[in-house]
Amino acid sequence: MNRAEERAFNRLLDFIQEELEFESGFYNNAYLDRRITARMRRTDHDDYQAYQQLLKRDDEEREALLDSLSINVTGFFRNPDAWEKLRLVLRELTANNRTVKVWSAPCADGREPYSIAMLAQDDAEIDANRLDILGTDINPDILEVARNGIYNTSQTTDIADELEPLSEYEPYVDQEETKFTVKESVKRLVSFEQHDLIRGDPKRDFDLVLCRNLLIYIDSSYKTPIFETIRNSLRDGGYLMIGMTETLPTECRDDFEPVYKRQRIYKRT
Repeated sequence: MNRAEERAFNRLLDFIQEELEFESGFYNNAYLDRRITARMRRTDHDDYQAYQQLLKRDDEEREALLDSLSINVTGFFRNPDAWEKLRLVLRELTANNRTVKVWSAPCADGREPYSIAMLAQDDAEIDANRLDILGTDINPDILEVARNGIYNTSQTTDIADELEPLSEYEPYVDQEETKFTVKESVKRLVSFEQHDLIRGDPKRDFDLVLCRNLLIYIDSSYKTPIFETIRNSLRDGGYLMIGMTETLPTECRDDFEPVYKRQRIYKRT
């Protein structure tokens, strides 16, 4: 990117922040540029200035860009190897005679918290009735998708492959041609609410927090505040799971000890 392009890109980011009310400063520029240029290609625009002019006059493109910028890439049982270790954590937590609070943040379209519920119901050594699972996201539209729990096979390569960690998937989803729906027995374990992980207040007394594949998009200056929110939301000895390619900020490493280091599962010290 030359200097003229960089100036045009920064003007576009200012416009997005001021007019679309999207906090672009939270995210690293490489992520923002990938998402923006993808929309530029879809709309046959080859420079930032022309695309900004499009945004000024086209409300539908504004909505499309905001949807693209929202981090909603997800899947059932993403990184299955990590879920096998999470299975052990859930067995341990539910062995105690109390409610176990689990938080998925950000939860995108709900497939991660639903995966937790399905895994618990499928595993005889996990007491699913003890689980209270919360999914949060900053995007209210994607939360509606999550609450409905209805997905199309065009979004997922093969539902049977995605749900492979389960002994069988039929008890947990209803499938009709290209559409499949999470069953009510799974939904009842999960609730959803809007929450800003960067600026929002911490939660309280959670036993397990999953914050996976967010940090790779976030500007480094905001990673520590996110982990402070997570730390303050966890009970002493509570578990944290992050993405397989992510690392804890240096400033926060004394607050967590690795339990399954390769799968990025930690315990609050």
